[in-house]
Amino acid sequence: MAHTAAALGLTKPNVVEPLQVSFAAIGIEPSDWEGDVLAVAVTEKDLCRSPCSSFENAVLKRLDSQLGGLLSEASAEEDFAGKAGQLVVLRLQGQGFKRLGLIGLGRSAPFTAAACRGLGESFASVAKSARAGSAALALASPGGIHGEFKPNAAAAIASGTAIDLCRTVLGLYEDNRYRSESNKVHLKHVHLIGFGYGPEVDRRLELANYVSSGVIFGKDLVNSPANVLTPVVLAEEASKIASTYSDVFTATILDEERCRELKMGSYLAVAAASANPPRFIHLCYKPPGGNVKRKLAIVGKGLTFDSGGYNIKIGAVCNIELMKWDMGGSAAVLGAAKALGEIKPPGVEVLTIYE
Repeated sequence: MAHTAAALGLTKPNVVEPLQVSFAAIGIEPSDWEGDVLAVAVTEKDLCRSPCSSFENAVLKRLDSQLGGLLSEASAEEDFAGKAGQLVVLRLQGQGFKRLGLIGLGRSAPFTAAACRGLGESFASVAKSARAGSAALALASPGGIHGEFKPNAAAAIASGTAIDLCRTVLGLYEDNRYRSESNKVHLKHVHLIGFGYGPEVDRRLELANYVSSGVIFGKDLVNSPANVLTPVVLAEEASKIASTYSDVFTATILDEERCRELKMGSYLAVAAASANPPRFIHLCYKPPGGNVKRKLAIVGKGLTFDSGGYNIKIGAVCNIELMKWDMGGSAAVLGAAKALGEIKPPGVEVLTIYE
């Protein structure tokens, strides 16, 4: 039987521009930034007022003055107190930015990765709802991150926080490949203000971008229906990674005949139940320069659809349509391989296997 797209009745996904958002840490005043959406993360303490009712916080005071008191008015009318999870968005005219968002942090600025991810999710929500092409996230009290820490530790804390916020891009992810009408993600540029800046922060942001890109690639694979993502197609995706990063990756794809020569009986017995031919995938990463100090193996299950033999599951919780997720392990490993190809870590050889 010819295993062609026509024979299998495959549906081709729509061509969708990959989600690509560039992140940059900059050292300017939030009020001087220009773009679509400026989001300012504030603590409860940041909203304290002076006897003359103006904000004591320098960033908020300057923004409020620039907006003619609109910030004071909005925070009062919306009962915005800077509590964790609170969110207010204002539409503006005649300013360098079209919208201003206030994101509550609670009593103090977040230090934990979980808190930073929560802030990133709120920021993503603001940018997404505004269909922004550019957005900035600023801290009303950037010194609050450094506060009790020595100056040499402050930069590390600030850049580490920026990494978690960079993962905001995952909050913007939508798989629109199989929708007749899709909500296009417009965001292309994100600026971080008050999180530190310079070569070290830029390097960490670049690293986070690579990781986010790998995660999104894995999500795309998992979300693909089983009649589209067959073992052959999964192998093709692995080969593309090896081709794109040919300086560090090699690919070995075993077809059914080769598996039989290697006496992979158990593997072939499982594959025999499918009309689609199996593919055993092996990607090998070797660092630039070839200096290997240690080896790492990552194995991911690549069963593109698991019917469980005869499907004896019944009822509302049958979930047979979700068995395409049985290749989630291989999707995660392929996403990791994509990130490896970009990052190119030295000193380690990584063997990735998808079965």
